[in-house]
Amino acid sequence: MEYAMFGSRRVDDDTGFRRQRTVRFREERTKATMPIHQKQAGPAARKLGVGNWGKNRIFVAGQDLPHKRIIDPTSDFILLWNYVFRVSCFVALFMDPLYFYVPKIVYGKTSCVGKDRHLAIIITVFRSIADLFYVIQIVIKFMTAYINPSSKSGVFGRGELVTDPNEIAKTYLRSDFVVDLVASIPVPQIITWSVIPAIKYTWSGHNNDILFLAALFQYILRLYLIFSLNSKILKVTGAFSKTAWQGAVSNLLLYMTASHVLGALWYLLSVDRQTACWQKYCNKEDGCHNKYLSCNAKPDPNWAKSSTIFDACNASNKTLTTFDFGMFGTLLSNKAPGHRFLKKYLYCLWWGLQNLSCYGQTLGVSTYIGETLYAIFLAVLGLVLFAHLIGNVQTYLQSITARVEEWRVKQRDTEEWMKHRQLPPVLRERVRRFIHYKWLATRGVDEASILKALPADLRRDINRHLCLDLVRRVPFFSQMDDQLLDAICGRLVSSLSTKGTYTVREGDPVTEMLFIIRGKLESSTTDGGRTGFFNSIILKSGDFCGEELLGWALVPRPTVNLPSSTRTVKALVEVEAFALQAEDLRFVASQFRRLHSRKLQHTFRYYSHHWRTWAACFIQATWRRHKRRRLARDLMMRESFSSMRSYEDGDGGGSFAEHRRSVKIMAAARKGSDGHRELPKFRKPSEPDFSVEHDD
Repeated sequence: MEYAMFGSRRVDDDTGFRRQRTVRFREERTKATMPIHQKQAGPAARKLGVGNWGKNRIFVAGQDLPHKRIIDPTSDFILLWNYVFRVSCFVALFMDPLYFYVPKIVYGKTSCVGKDRHLAIIITVFRSIADLFYVIQIVIKFMTAYINPSSKSGVFGRGELVTDPNEIAKTYLRSDFVVDLVASIPVPQIITWSVIPAIKYTWSGHNNDILFLAALFQYILRLYLIFSLNSKILKVTGAFSKTAWQGAVSNLLLYMTASHVLGALWYLLSVDRQTACWQKYCNKEDGCHNKYLSCNAKPDPNWAKSSTIFDACNASNKTLTTFDFGMFGTLLSNKAPGHRFLKKYLYCLWWGLQNLSCYGQTLGVSTYIGETLYAIFLAVLGLVLFAHLIGNVQTYLQSITARVEEWRVKQRDTEEWMKHRQLPPVLRERVRRFIHYKWLATRGVDEASILKALPADLRRDINRHLCLDLVRRVPFFSQMDDQLLDAICGRLVSSLSTKGTYTVREGDPVTEMLFIIRGKLESSTTDGGRTGFFNSIILKSGDFCGEELLGWALVPRPTVNLPSSTRTVKALVEVEAFALQAEDLRFVASQFRRLHSRKLQHTFRYYSHHWRTWAACFIQATWRRHKRRRLARDLMMRESFSSMRSYEDGDGGGSFAEHRRSVKIMAAARKGSDGHRELPKFRKPSEPDFSVEHDD
């Protein structure tokens, strides 16, 4: 324990040796000034089959990589980049469905299907920026070392890192390069600005199908990349979100993204069904060509005047049309494809969210196979995502209220126990007050277990931050150096006291010293050497009590019996403090002989409440004795002058009688003074032996 507490070099070296990880390097010579534990790593690696020591050597964490362009996969840069790339992936997932809103219907006497060029330009710019992150991801993967899967996790606990650029490139090309490359290709941009304009005068259904299939294929690849990236982040950090609310919001955003995709797809399929209706009636009508349905071509004026296909395919007029639009009739009857982008986007988003939440139960589906398959997909996806959302959000919300629920269960168990033991109402109220105050002070967090799980150096720094200023307020400890104060701070534990609680009673063994953080305590004593003696002081933030332990701990060979308290300490309000146990104080005193000095002895006497009370009582007793002696001396001198005056007047017998009377009065005064002196005095505190004792 001593090594861990005071930062032993041997413990640090052993800990660092256990935490090493191995890395393979090729064609690199061993440095002459290699530490001894690295020299021993070679035979161990050969014995365990880690690698060939002839060309490769074990890489210890903290050394510089031989290739400056190679990145450690466990570095902070890779972790930060994974978070940035994850955000860019979500932005790309949001931008891709917006291409489905590019086709629009221009309503009029002769309606047609066109393209919203302004919207297409905006989406293309943002989508190209998102694609740039995929290209950067490919470059970073070519520069990131990887763990050799064939290596064994031997004495170092991890596999070896391959840092050779050629090996990294070969492995990446054989694994994820194809998926990353296809996911980074700007497919929607190419189709929107190159493929579709090149196919002139084709009806819009073909164009929409091409756009839908290409975007769907790349969308699936990007979903795969996000899930694989999430698994990597989970392995490194252990959680996607730092707080429960962030986790709940991220799952809700995933649900909204699914609604966004379904709404955009519903819009694209609605435009496709409208053009399908026009094509059906166009094939039956003389003089009608499919190119007339595109806004890029100018229709024949004679055909436009005599054509009836637009009235027959009007979804808002159910008396004239016989075409079954199914679930797309709502969108087409409102002529939403001809509205501004924001209107039709919000309308489609609401439709997707509504039907995803109710599993498509309100949909009226036609006999069209594509429409039926879409409705089935929507119902299944809604069921899965809704269950996923409810389950995850419930988990995150339960993690928020878990401690509150634990406190409620503990409070209920405490009430049942007090009722079973038939405790009086006063004790029950004190127990309730303590449990409530402990919850307000700690919020159910076990600070001791958190600090215990941390390494020694980090735990020492935290204790120093929390306790050092408070300990330095104690004048006795302010004379000590930082190393000794660190040892004391490392053994302080938190202590809570409710109003009316007696920390220690007069005459009871003192088990701990208290350093008050906040609150007020009353320290009183009745041991003053006379009847009716009472002394009381108020302890507040920065004060301490239980100084009797200092004298006990500073004895070179302290007894097993703890010192008795000379004062009664009672909490006037709720008190939060740090406590130093008796055994911990004795351990610190035994390890640091600098505590045994005359300077600390005088400081201890000056600031000790016990010594101050004894000094005040001693001064008062001395002053009273001085006043009695002075009164007796004045009375003797007065009687002496009176007897001399009587003798001079010639009354010898009277003077002799007066003299005898004065002698009796003086004897009575001395007797009274002696009687006062025989009263029990206030006991002087025991002085600790501060002298340094050299053990043989």
